[in-house]
Amino acid sequence: MATVDVLNMKGDKVSQTELPDEIFNVEVKSPVLHQVVSAQLAGRRSGTACVKNRSDVKGSQRKLYRQKGTGRARKGNIKSPVLRGGGVIFGPHPRSYEKKVPKKVRKLALKMALSSKMQDNGLTVVDEFKLSEIKTKDFVAAIQNLQASKALIVTINPDDVLERSSRNVPGVKIIRCEGLNVYDILKYDKLVLVEEAVKGIEGRLLS
Repeated sequence: MATVDVLNMKGDKVSQTELPDEIFNVEVKSPVLHQVVSAQLAGRRSGTACVKNRSDVKGSQRKLYRQKGTGRARKGNIKSPVLRGGGVIFGPHPRSYEKKVPKKVRKLALKMALSSKMQDNGLTVVDEFKLSEIKTKDFVAAIQNLQASKALIVTINPDDVLERSSRNVPGVKIIRCEGLNVYDILKYDKLVLVEEAVKGIEGRLLS
C-alpha cells in the first residue's frame, strides 16, 4: 500500500493514511479510459431532435391536380416533401445515444483514473473539508492553501454549506464519492479526497 500525507484545510500535514494498491496503483490503459469516457459523454446527449414525416403533417390527402395533361410535374398531396410545409425525408427522431459498457470495465477504468492521479502527483487527501458558514472567500482560501485551484473535491456526505460556497468558483467541482466518475477525475488537474471518502471509494471498488 502507498502511504500519503493527510493535510488540513490550511495545507499542513496532520497524519498519514494508506491507499490500497488494488485501486491507486493499477496499470493505466488509455483505450479503456477512452471507452468509458466516450460512453459517459454519449449518455449525456439529449437525442430529442424530431421532424415531421409525411404522415405527421396536417393536410388533405387529395391529389393536387390530375396526373397527366397539364405539362407540369406529377404531384401527390400537399404533404409532399418537395412542397413548402410538406413532410421531411429521413429527418431525425428521438433516440438514445447510450453506449453499454460492462460493469467490470467501468470499475477498472475508475481504478485507472485514480491511479493516474496518484502517479502524476495530482492526488491530495484532507482530514476534512468543512466551512463554518456559506462564504466563498473562505472556500477560495482553503483551495489556495491546498494548491488546488482547478480541482475535483470528493466528500462522503452532503454538505450544503460547502457546495453553496463553491458555487461561484470557476474550475472547482464538489462531488460525493458515490457519484465519482472517470470523466470528472480526468477533467480536473487535482483530485482532493476527504479522508472518509477514501473508505467509501474502497467499499465501492473492492466489493
